[in-house]
Amino acid sequence: MSGPTLTSLREAHAGLVGVADRTPLLPLPGERAVRLKAEWRQPIGAFKIRGAWTAVSRLPDADRARGVVTSSSGNHGLGVAYAAQRHGIPCVVVMPESAPAVKVAGVRELGGEVMLVGATRGPEQTSRAEQLVVERGLTFIPPYDHLDVITGQGTCGLEILEDWPEVGTLVVPVGGGGLLAGICAAVQAFRPDVRVIAVEPHGVPKLSAARMAGHPVDLAGGTSLADGLLTRSVGTLTWPIIAQTVREVAAVTDDEIQTAMRYLAGQGFKVEPSGAVTTAAWLAGRVSGTDAVALVATGGNVDPARYQALVG
Repeated sequence: MSGPTLTSLREAHAGLVGVADRTPLLPLPGERAVRLKAEWRQPIGAFKIRGAWTAVSRLPDADRARGVVTSSSGNHGLGVAYAAQRHGIPCVVVMPESAPAVKVAGVRELGGEVMLVGATRGPEQTSRAEQLVVERGLTFIPPYDHLDVITGQGTCGLEILEDWPEVGTLVVPVGGGGLLAGICAAVQAFRPDVRVIAVEPHGVPKLSAARMAGHPVDLAGGTSLADGLLTRSVGTLTWPIIAQTVREVAAVTDDEIQTAMRYLAGQGFKVEPSGAVTTAAWLAGRVSGTDAVALVATGGNVDPARYQALVG
């Protein structure tokens, strides 16, 4: 499929006014110009508010009124629950039993109904969500493989490109690829000279596998500290958009993620493991060159006890 256009990205961005924040680009110390896109400062603590709101708000009125359902390891569920609460509609989020408690509690605090299905992130959650579409007449809001979701996530990249014209490289995490595809679309439409580096967990190298095979590959059984990036495959819609733009993929280990979290904590930034992978790649020397770099820090939703155990 063709990705979001510059017009559609700008329309989505206009629709987020009063919903999502235009998060700042925070400079990090060092000789190279490196800035952190602070998406953990969003109202739900993560960038996922962008795609969730865009998708829910663009539903036909009758469909939206019946309610929505999604499957999520956490942050997308928070985004959909937030959008549903603002629209005054029912919401169900199907999550794995391993989902962080802070994210489960957050969905419930926003009025969402949580169903815990399956021990870890996998197809079980999506299957149950699809059953609820039939049983309750809800509309499924996919976590990444949906054009409106991709377009909404792409507004993050649009902001970076508009707010920092000097940027030469964007470093972006990849799970299912919604954020990465959206940012790739923004780059293709607005600044095709900008380099995009994708970062994935070493234990779940789904983008590297897709690049080797030429198509999405299902990787079962992988593990990582980055609970938000455990999706087993990039999406069928996100993959071709990503493949057009991304030429470099960096894989980071759990130790490198933990080191990055500690570094960010030292800067006064509380970032969850999935949000720290881009900083991990930078600290590990996997962002070559001397140009200006934007690291997308996607969220800060992490259980307090786990955070303390990781950062010390």
